[in-house]
Amino acid sequence: MRKRRYGHWHGQQAGESGRNHVMANIVQFENVGLRYGTGPDAGPETLADLSFTLRSGAFYFLTGASGAGKTSLLKLLYLAQRPTRGVIRLFGEDAVVLSRDRLPGFRRRIGVVFQDFRLVPHLSTWDNIALPLRVAGMPEADIEQPVREMLAWVGLTERADARPATLSGGEQQRVAIARAVIARPEILVADEPTGNVDPDMAERLLHLFESLNKLGTTVVVATHDFHLLGRIPGAQMMRLDRGRLLDPTGSLRYPPTRPDS
Repeated sequence: MRKRRYGHWHGQQAGESGRNHVMANIVQFENVGLRYGTGPDAGPETLADLSFTLRSGAFYFLTGASGAGKTSLLKLLYLAQRPTRGVIRLFGEDAVVLSRDRLPGFRRRIGVVFQDFRLVPHLSTWDNIALPLRVAGMPEADIEQPVREMLAWVGLTERADARPATLSGGEQQRVAIARAVIARPEILVADEPTGNVDPDMAERLLHLFESLNKLGTTVVVATHDFHLLGRIPGAQMMRLDRGRLLDPTGSLRYPPTRPDS
């Protein structure tokens, strides 16, 4: 198990900031396409001819109208879906041909914040956040400190015993974020994380992602909220339209061109 470092969850920078260093590619897509279904039931390509790289320690916004393919692209990133064609390299290896026994290890290096939270209903806030560490086999004696740090980081210390049904949408989203990052993933993927919260909470969530990125984690946030796109200095934007990447990864310009313009 990789060594984890805690104690930086209140916005302090670690020794190195991800956006202050030129780092290697952590993700590389080469002519990737995705089509759901097979044979006569196969539909049109959901994603087509995607070629791009993501650099370690960088912050990315993935934008596009509803139905553009953002969620499908994220599924490829966190290994929930294999492409129909093309090559995907994660952490320097060909992810398309990974064997079943190696997939869990790769997935543990990627944190995911789902659009619908996917919290376990019968578990408390504490236990939902602790779940990845327990699944990874961490001893219970070693779990308490990181969970307490996560609760403080997302401002939910007083809600540690609450079940998901008693939490607001913003609180559930923060639990989902804490669960996604407690194991210090190298990549964090968030699918429309501000879609169910008010503007003030959206800003707060974005600050959490930014503080994590400053610790060196590569962050990819899928959103159609154009008001967020200028909030992270140095962030880069990728834009999808009907499954194709229209804007190559580059310096973010604000305001961006809307996908339907």
